[in-house]
Amino acid sequence: MKNAVVAFVVLALGTAGARAEALPTGSAPAALEFEHFPSRLHAFVWRNWELVSLERMAKVLLTSPENVSAIGRSMGLPAHVRPPAAYQQRGYLSIIRRNWHLLPYEQLLTLLDWDAEKLAFALREDDFLWIKLGSLKPTCPVLRYAEPSEVATQRCEEIAATVSRHFGAALATPGKPRFEFLDETPEPGVSQPPRVPAGDAEEPIRFLYSYFGVFGDPLLNPQLDPYPDALLQRLSAMGVNGVWLHVVLRQLSPSSIFPEFGAGHETRLTNLRKMAQRAGRHGVKIYLYMNEPRAMPASFFEGREHLRGVREGDHFALCTSAPPVRRWITDSLRYVFEHIPELGGVFTITASENLTNCYSHRRDATGCPRCAKRSGPDVIAEINGAIAVGVWAGNPQAKVICWDWGWPDGTASGWGGPNWAEPIIAKLPDNVYLMCVSEWGKPINRGGVPGAVGEYSISAVGPGPRAAKHWALARRRGLKTIAKVQVNCTWELSAVPFLPVMNLVAQHCDNLTRAGIDGLMLSWTVGGYPSPNLELVEAFQQQPRPSVEQALARLAEKRYGGQAAPDILTAWSKFSKAFSEYPFDGAYVYRGPTQYGPANLLYAQPTGYRSTMVGFPYDDVAGWRGIYPVEVLAGQFEKIATGWQAGLAAFEAALDKIAEPNERAAARRDLGVAQVIGLHFDSVANQIRFVAARERLQSNTLSPSERQATTAAISAILADEMDNAKRLFALTRQDPRIGFEASNHYYYLPLDLVEKVVNCQYLLNIWLPREQRP
Repeated sequence: MKNAVVAFVVLALGTAGARAEALPTGSAPAALEFEHFPSRLHAFVWRNWELVSLERMAKVLLTSPENVSAIGRSMGLPAHVRPPAAYQQRGYLSIIRRNWHLLPYEQLLTLLDWDAEKLAFALREDDFLWIKLGSLKPTCPVLRYAEPSEVATQRCEEIAATVSRHFGAALATPGKPRFEFLDETPEPGVSQPPRVPAGDAEEPIRFLYSYFGVFGDPLLNPQLDPYPDALLQRLSAMGVNGVWLHVVLRQLSPSSIFPEFGAGHETRLTNLRKMAQRAGRHGVKIYLYMNEPRAMPASFFEGREHLRGVREGDHFALCTSAPPVRRWITDSLRYVFEHIPELGGVFTITASENLTNCYSHRRDATGCPRCAKRSGPDVIAEINGAIAVGVWAGNPQAKVICWDWGWPDGTASGWGGPNWAEPIIAKLPDNVYLMCVSEWGKPINRGGVPGAVGEYSISAVGPGPRAAKHWALARRRGLKTIAKVQVNCTWELSAVPFLPVMNLVAQHCDNLTRAGIDGLMLSWTVGGYPSPNLELVEAFQQQPRPSVEQALARLAEKRYGGQAAPDILTAWSKFSKAFSEYPFDGAYVYRGPTQYGPANLLYAQPTGYRSTMVGFPYDDVAGWRGIYPVEVLAGQFEKIATGWQAGLAAFEAALDKIAEPNERAAARRDLGVAQVIGLHFDSVANQIRFVAARERLQSNTLSPSERQATTAAISAILADEMDNAKRLFALTRQDPRIGFEASNHYYYLPLDLVEKVVNCQYLLNIWLPREQRP
């Protein structure tokens, strides 16, 4: 889900018949150079060593696999292991990111084994990928193999020595395969048996997204099943009774109105029904994400000008004020829900994400001759109504959940603009649910800087004023209410399966219970892991309702045993207190380096690149900081890191008090996650301090003593970052969940942390001595 300040960019590109030269380039600045490597060739081999076969790399470079292997081994890399097919199928976003500054499009296509049309579709449709990449393609010359020069060979020997000195035999010892979590089964002695719904009583909805769901089109490829039985079993045991799936409506149903729609719908519906039936055996319903109708290219409207709405780039909205468009939506949903009665329902987003109705991205509909004469609330309420009519025509028992995401509410802490939310809620169909982000608009003060929550947050405990107001309006209509929450993690830090800030999660659950909310959406694409946090949420569904203290104590005893529970409770409390200092701001949450932590490189010279939305942080502290002064931003992360260490000490003390093997194994695994989080926070503070010190050093305004102090500070930061990278390397090698998030794949891999050590050693040995000279 994307903040309103992040502009939606429509590519000036249709997907049909695309060629490499037609793929988008944006401003196409010069690609970054990575000076710690002898050449771009060496960077390419290193960064693809864990994800791509030698043969595929050789094909890109027009050389032999033996030459590729020799390049890698010359830098001290371990023997190459051929990656499984899952790495290419489920890790393609990681491959694209790590080669974005190394390869031109035509070679990137060769590396992926894709055609240009497939890449064009991914850039446009795969969860804002083009925006995450910065809405630009760096200019990269064609890369070919060349025999390393004497200088390059010498540098490779230095890199190999650095790798050996810092990692030794550990690098040659096999770690756990990435994506191993796909085969995870319930932890022995920890997870509960599968939940059985009680009679015909209607349970409150509690639904989330797959921890590893591919955001594209998994219904055409059963191998990419986002909800295998093992995952459904684990989620069900933790009280989850719904999961959601991203779909595009025109791919699910044939249409007499738009005959070109519906290609492949038979296969998709067959696979969807099988998925829904399997989920049902675990007491879980599937909900479809409706962000409709999707915009279409200009060519689609030839002869259909009367259906064309507002324009963005070369795409136009399929105008929902035109009756044929609403009829297509209603008929298509009726068709889907008639054919798959096992589906739980849908949830809608009607004023954000993709361009859909003519008011989905704007406060006026200038450019549409129909919607320009109508109000935004009328159009948005009407499309929600058309969706509801279709769903209920197919299955009257299915649920329709209308999400207020993006509806302006006239307040500075909400989406601003005119107050549309109130009239939309007044015009929604009877019997729908109204869903609101619980913590939205919550006032906060971090480091003395006042602000308000404008994105998903765990550090700020909801509900906030916006949700409370909208739920009250819904109740007056007799509508049921759902709280959209994140209980595992958010973009505050998404590179771990869950954040063990249990006190914050428990307090939020208790607040929502007291508010009388009828259901919970427990995650967006981020945060769907079957974790102890979900077990905590389940505790608040029990009768009699526990207090916050009771729920925490019961979970600690159940998961780790009675002897360890007091120390675990202390650890959770300290983690929660530390995390409450998070310098929350939309700019930092999306653009800061928290997702990458110690894997984010440090640069000798300013890159000149702007940070991107959970894609490339670069060294853009000015872009990271949002409302916070640089000193405050660094200070807050130092405060979090210090508080987190206190929590780790309490958790480590608990280990000696756990005798039962399964409980001890769970505790060690959970401790590893907590240690990773602490390393990320410490690294963020280091990165901010490094950039600030580099700017001072290169300002040519320092006295000799100030210059000496600054270089000493940089040296200490680099040493600390090397230590962070080495510790994170060991942790991530033993836990393939680390660094992964469903809509971004792996932010980093183990060798990225080895590269960070090489990067820091280069800065210490080569760059910093140069800078020390007056």
